[in-house]
Amino acid sequence: MSKNTLKVKLFADGADLAGMAAMYGNPLISGFTTNPTLMKKAGVTDYPAFARQVLAVIPDRPVSFEVFADELDEMENQARIIATWGPNVNVKIPVMNTRGVSTAPLIAKLSADGIMLNVTAIMTVRQVREVAAALAPDAPAIISVFAGRVADTGVDPVPHMKACLAELSARPKAELLWASPRELLNIFQADDVGCHIITATNDVLGKLKLVGKDLDEYSRETVQMFFDDACASRFEISR
Repeated sequence: MSKNTLKVKLFADGADLAGMAAMYGNPLISGFTTNPTLMKKAGVTDYPAFARQVLAVIPDRPVSFEVFADELDEMENQARIIATWGPNVNVKIPVMNTRGVSTAPLIAKLSADGIMLNVTAIMTVRQVREVAAALAPDAPAIISVFAGRVADTGVDPVPHMKACLAELSARPKAELLWASPRELLNIFQADDVGCHIITATNDVLGKLKLVGKDLDEYSRETVQMFFDDACASRFEISR
């Protein structure tokens, strides 16, 4: 297991500008994703201004920005505006709206017009099949399957993602993205499956330095941590 032999592309997921800039300095990071929830958490209040700041820092790697409308016609308006923000922008379109209405017709329309999409919030193989059918055959696109959330339901994400990948066989320019990973191991699982991309928070990506670490030494360091914290807390056990 080595981070230097990974074939899967690593994207950084977040909305903290300083953190995104730091990851841009890491040659292992091939692109970036964000979403309205991450932006809210980061305190973003002006979406277009934030996007301009991000693209000034990251001008030459893919960055995904998401629409936030719920009606398909307004999603389309937002998507076309976001697409003008830069040549490295992927427009994130949710696979459905809040009422469960499929966005496949909108995906087909935008894809046919050459807008690079990132179809997001996908959970099922059926949804991947529907999105693949909607995409223009030669259109670049990212298909974001939330494997981490799938795993949270008790479903093994590895065979699930293999099945999703198979659904994209007729769309050679559509890349499968493993979204919402919970641990560093997911990067290697995504690589083994053949996913094109995995996006992860800086906390998960920061654990790349642990790859290949001697486990006996890691055990000793863990014991040292417990000992130091017990001493710092001045714990005592008396008869």
